[in-house]
Order: sequence, then structure tokens, then C-alpha cells
Amino acid sequence: MLKRLNFLVPATIICFLFLSFSYKGEERYVKVQRVIDGDTFVIESGGKKGERVRLIGIDAPETRKTARKEVGYYGQEAKEYLRSMLTGKNVKLVFDVGKKDRYGRLLAYVYIGGKFVNADLVEQGYAVTYSLAPNVQYADFFIKLERRARVAKRGLWN
Repeated sequence: MLKRLNFLVPATIICFLFLSFSYKGEERYVKVQRVIDGDTFVIESGGKKGERVRLIGIDAPETRKTARKEVGYYGQEAKEYLRSMLTGKNVKLVFDVGKKDRYGRLLAYVYIGGKFVNADLVEQGYAVTYSLAPNVQYADFFIKLERRARVAKRGLWN
């Protein structure tokens, strides 16, 4: 019995700490400086460089070749679409469970006016669904939008 308690107590503490550091539902209003690619942009944060934001639940094709990835089909179009929508505008960031990725970028669902940007990119065929736990709040919704875009042959599905 004591061995079981020795395991349960630390496990319970770890779960409590994880849940207490959840950012789900937290909102932040920011101004977009520039767009990096179809799923990443930079916001004003007081410094020269700004802070990078990665859209949760989606993945747009790459716009430049890196050591691990090639330039993707429809990548430039996705970047331009996001650039025309966000550059210089004020947007609302809404966080899920995890607030940053392993590269230090903020992870957010993004809204401009009444438009849900993450969903719009998938629905218009500029991005595909890419859900990574624990940030999976809209995973099923994005899958439905991607199916519709494929059937309608929108964007990269054309």
C-alpha cells in the first residue's frame, strides 16, 4: 500500500501543476507586425523583433527551403492570403492548454473581427489540419473544414 501511495502522491501533484498552468481561454489583443508564412506571424511586443505566433491546429505549406523541409505547393499563396488579412491589424489571440511550442512561439487561435483565422485558412484550402496535444480544442472542426475544402477543390486541393 505504501508503494502505491509513493507513486500516487507525486502523480497527483504533477497533474495538479499541469492543470493549474493551463492557459485555455486566456485572451490577448495584439497588433500584427508582419507575416512569416501561412501559419506564423510576428506581433508587436515592445521590442524591435516582436514575438512570433503560430496558429494552433493547422499547417500551411512551407514558403522557403530549410534543412528539414522543402518549399511546399501553395505556400506563397497561403502566406499572401494571411499577409493581406493580418498585417498591421489588431487581432485577438485565444490560448488553449499550452501557450508556447518548443521553439518559444506563442500558440493561439486568432480572430480578426468576427473571422476565426485558423478555421478560415483550412476552409479556403490554404492550410491542412495539424492538431498536436494538448491543444486540440477545434481538431474535429478543422477536420470537417478540410474535408469540405477538398471536396470543393479549394486552394491547395485544386
